[in-house]
Amino acid sequence: MSLKSIIESLFFVSNKPFSIKKLSQILKIEEEKIKEKIQELIKEYDNPDKGITIIKKESEYQMATNPQNTTIIQNFLKEETMGELTKPSLETLAIIAYRGPITKPELEQIRGINCSLILRNLLIKGLIETRENTKLNQISYIITFDFMRYLGINDIKNLPDYEKLSKNKSLDDFLKN
Repeated sequence: MSLKSIIESLFFVSNKPFSIKKLSQILKIEEEKIKEKIQELIKEYDNPDKGITIIKKESEYQMATNPQNTTIIQNFLKEETMGELTKPSLETLAIIAYRGPITKPELEQIRGINCSLILRNLLIKGLIETRENTKLNQISYIITFDFMRYLGINDIKNLPDYEKLSKNKSLDDFLKN
């Protein structure tokens, strides 16, 4: 697998920008090589016929949609954020509410399926947010204030059976295995 391909994949799956330093730490490759491959990606995506581009803000880079498509993308996202939640989204949201902060692998272990698309949609709707879990060196998911406002609760502990469900011993044991 090529370094450029790996960087491109990281840009694609991340909803946050990367600095060259951060990519260097993640990939354990010298910064100069990272910078060179990012420049190659920028050249490849610098094309009005492409739907994606690489943007730079100060010392960080991120994959984004082509600015020419802004109106269409905004209309689509508006529809996405206003649409109803699917049953899998509601299940995922409930797990995050009761067990958060929770990592994607933990969530997928509970649900038994890949949750990438569901997490993306919940992030877009503003119902969950990410936190860096430095202990596990992974991203954790938690609910947002918007989620709490939507439910009309002022404390997560006001969810039905919160104490019982958030401290479920059998689920803790399941996640450890």
